[in-house]
Amino acid sequence: MKIKAPVEKNKIYNVEIEDLTYQGMGVAKIEHFPIFIADSIPGEKIEAKITKVQKNFAFGRVEKVLEESPDRVAGNGAAYTQTGIAPLQHLTYDAQLKFKQNQINNLLKKSHLEKIEVADTIGMEDPTGYRNKAQIPVRKIKGQLETGFFKRNSHDLVPIEDFYIQDPIIDQVIVKVRDILREYRVEPYDEINHKGIIRNIMVRRGRRSGQVMVVLITRTKDVPHLDEITAAITQIDGVVSVIQNINYKQTNVIMGEEDRVLAGESVIHDELLGQDFIISAHSFYQVNPLQTEKLYQLAIEKAGLTGNETVLDVYSGIGTISLAMAQAAKKVYGVEIVKEAVQDAKINAFQNNATNTEFVVGKAEDQMQAWQADGLKPDVVVVDPPRKGLDQSVIDATVAMQPTRVVYVSCNPATLVRDIERFGEQGYDVNQPIVPVDQFPQTPHVESVTVLERKD
Repeated sequence: MKIKAPVEKNKIYNVEIEDLTYQGMGVAKIEHFPIFIADSIPGEKIEAKITKVQKNFAFGRVEKVLEESPDRVAGNGAAYTQTGIAPLQHLTYDAQLKFKQNQINNLLKKSHLEKIEVADTIGMEDPTGYRNKAQIPVRKIKGQLETGFFKRNSHDLVPIEDFYIQDPIIDQVIVKVRDILREYRVEPYDEINHKGIIRNIMVRRGRRSGQVMVVLITRTKDVPHLDEITAAITQIDGVVSVIQNINYKQTNVIMGEEDRVLAGESVIHDELLGQDFIISAHSFYQVNPLQTEKLYQLAIEKAGLTGNETVLDVYSGIGTISLAMAQAAKKVYGVEIVKEAVQDAKINAFQNNATNTEFVVGKAEDQMQAWQADGLKPDVVVVDPPRKGLDQSVIDATVAMQPTRVVYVSCNPATLVRDIERFGEQGYDVNQPIVPVDQFPQTPHVESVTVLERKD
């Protein structure tokens, strides 16, 4: 028998917001049936219009706030909520930091790990304009080339010039590149028919160096007036690198595999914790350098390095954590699956005179087992995995090597808590507070540093 939902699409209901999801959406309930509503805060009473009804839940939007939360601040624009660029912009910054601490706390409680403390979230003085990288779609709207961001759960472009959480200089560069492309009548990408030329504009900027890289991501190799377009882009202040990336495929993946340096260098430089890093078009480099320094400094402190330790850095990227650790360790080994990132890491090690580092290309789980088979005995293992967390074989290989401690830098509280349980089953406990770090203000995402120590 089909159960009928207690709400109907396009109808308006008075509801009270009870909770926030991990995506930062308010949760209301009618007859225990959850309704997810963006731009709403626990404790608020609102009029909500139902926009979509599923079997077990519905989505709605705020029509009117009847009773406002003291944690509400005036939003900076509907586009930031529509696109998901800044879904927490309506929350005071203190409330955002508390929300992120609670995310981790709640997951620990669900797993019966409530004895583990969670420290206050380390925030920013100015939680806006922090992102040093932008990947902006280009589409045609009303006959004109536009840049902006897609509405949530769609590919409808919302034109935006000020992205609020991006480095404002990057925003200015995007507008200038957009205007150059308009001037030369470059055809925007049409993803339905897989036609057009310019798919995305990517801009990276070194926070301390001020160097700017512009990457034009195109569907075709041939671009009309490419020489003139390149010359115009090189006149933009700060631009030292102009690259064409060609993505022939009909796919949601932003970048293709083929790059052409059109002008200047193939990389830009930036400084992190007093060290110089090269960043290429495909490099993984943390998008919030101010908070990254706090995050990595914390990881170094938690590693308890005295200068005599061997450290393994799993998921080492372009070597940012490895080189930071290398200043306080005897030897650091790094493994990373992206070949270009390992090449960058080796160059970064060379130019920072980090002769006590060694980087290899490989899957984390395979390389950990190889190191284990070679008899490598690390004192500290640092892991900074993707959102899916650690593969069980990485945990098994880590435990088999018996490091004194594991420093876990996490970007996903759910997989962190799962992995804490897995380590716990093999004799590694968390004996000090987990420290959340707000790498992504105005969004629900949170990074954290956790220390797991071997039981004696």
